[in-house]
Amino acid sequence: MRRWLRWLIPLSAVPVLVLLAYGFRFNPREVPSPLVGRPAAPFTLRAFGGGPFSLEAQRGKVVVVNFWASWCYPACYEEAPVLERGWRAWRERGVVVVGVDIQDTAEKAQKFIVDFGLTFPNAPDTAGKVSIEYGVYGVPETFFIDRRGRIRAKHVGAVTDDVFRTWVEQLLAEPA
Repeated sequence: MRRWLRWLIPLSAVPVLVLLAYGFRFNPREVPSPLVGRPAAPFTLRAFGGGPFSLEAQRGKVVVVNFWASWCYPACYEEAPVLERGWRAWRERGVVVVGVDIQDTAEKAQKFIVDFGLTFPNAPDTAGKVSIEYGVYGVPETFFIDRRGRIRAKHVGAVTDDVFRTWVEQLLAEPA
């Protein structure tokens, strides 16, 4: 009996180690979102500029929704200029970029916006409701929404110029 108990503890660790090894095979950025292909959850937030931003009011446009925070370094710092360039390059073609600031203070978020010269709408999700609706588990996360209001892609991590351009051009090429 005693001999058997000596092996019980090491053997009980085997299933845990197998599960960990299985889980480490996957890149969390590649976990598919169950929201892709579904209608984007509507939301209205008060932008840092003072006015309301409503996702529903953007129907008919390609919308890029980016969840970020001022403390998100270096990824949010790397992607902020990319998002601003994308906004400036494609807004005349019916593309809207909106930043949703989560788990942050208003002062630090506004400083981030000023430091990067962001001109696209940014709004705090103070209650966390929007980030919960979108299943955000970290920042940055970006959702690409088509003209019909459907989530077509989710990107985890800093958005690059190539990622932005690829999705925006694809969604603009589709019929409205």
